[in-house]
Amino acid sequence: MTTTANLVEIFSSIQGEGPYAGLSTLFLRFGGCDLRCAWCDSPHTWRPAERARIETARGSGEFAQRDNPVAIAEIVSAAEALGALRHRQISLTGGEPLLQPDAIGAVASALHGRGAELLLETHGLHAEALGRVVAWIDVVSMDWKLASDVRREGVPAHAPRESFHDAHERFLAIARSAPHTVVKLVITNASEDGEIDEALGRIARTHPRACVVLQPVTPAGTVKQRVASARMLALAQRAEALLADVRVLPQLHPVMGVR
Repeated sequence: MTTTANLVEIFSSIQGEGPYAGLSTLFLRFGGCDLRCAWCDSPHTWRPAERARIETARGSGEFAQRDNPVAIAEIVSAAEALGALRHRQISLTGGEPLLQPDAIGAVASALHGRGAELLLETHGLHAEALGRVVAWIDVVSMDWKLASDVRREGVPAHAPRESFHDAHERFLAIARSAPHTVVKLVITNASEDGEIDEALGRIARTHPRACVVLQPVTPAGTVKQRVASARMLALAQRAEALLADVRVLPQLHPVMGVR
């Protein structure tokens, strides 16, 4: 197993989206992402970071800089120094953390079962990588990407759309083995009813007890407009006809002005 990782930052805050919004969370953000989402609010994570920043004290907002790659032992030590186990959750996020599955497995195995829940935030496409780490994860929080707003790295915007449904379904089948699974669909005005219905049907078939979050987009990147509440309510009604646990939840951290 690897001894280093490409790290973007470690900091303490609250969870800003999904069913765990508002919980104290220590964020371990890893560098690199192989998707390009139209609404992305963290494009600095697309590439592996040259330097990492680590909060010096919980809630201080002050950071020390560190060259990458960072040793796994140092990441775990920094998390512990920030009171990781006194947070409700530890979020392993990115970028896309599963581009570094060995590093995620090493960090997760060191912190698992010691108090705080381990939550993996992922775009939900790398099923084999998830299989290598899921034993140490308490919550798999995966996106279900809609082709109307998402493309792979290096694919031109004018290229034909690529459906992610098959890859997401394979990923969700493995995520079922975690104690808790969250599936998030970010909804924009470009999101098409057909692709949303296809996603909901596949989720219902693969993991009908998963918590499904319909998240109206927070304008960022090239997405400038919010989604009308009437549409979100209509989508929730359609989702609830198929699934047991559906929630419409906007992002919290833009409202509170925290990361």
